[in-house]
Amino acid sequence: MRIVPVLLLAYATLGPVAAMASEADFLKSIEGQWSGGGTVLAKLGGSNVDVSCKMKSSANAANFAMDGSCRALVVVTRSFTARVKATGTSYSGTYVGVSGKPSTLQGSRSSNTLNLDVTWAAVEYGDKKAVMIIQRVGDDGLRIQTVDKDPQSGKSIVTTDLKLKRI
Repeated sequence: MRIVPVLLLAYATLGPVAAMASEADFLKSIEGQWSGGGTVLAKLGGSNVDVSCKMKSSANAANFAMDGSCRALVVVTRSFTARVKATGTSYSGTYVGVSGKPSTLQGSRSSNTLNLDVTWAAVEYGDKKAVMIIQRVGDDGLRIQTVDKDPQSGKSIVTTDLKLKRI
């Protein structure tokens, strides 16, 4: 009977370490040089603009950073950065996009996907709330999406959809 409490104590002690290792493994898996493209919605009711992007990401056991840029119509380039920290299975950080002002990120990971609530620094697409999804796709793919709500219809709209490959 004493073995059960010992096993429970061992699990309680090692459980957080296993979760941290899992987060560290995930973060390291999205580290690297990335290239690809996708679409960005310039304004509500408008059409998507095709973009080509490059990004570099770095990671350690509890943090990751992304620095990249996307080019549209051959002449317009916009940069973006994100700095995110993992605390257990929770993630928080900042994202700086077109506005040049830091927006906050808060969320968690499910399998190979980070689901982050975004609070924009300024009103974007009718409000200050959105969701950012960072998903590892296979061994050499990464998908980054932002999803917002159309303030008139209440429907979810994908405002950014990038598909990147490790280079």
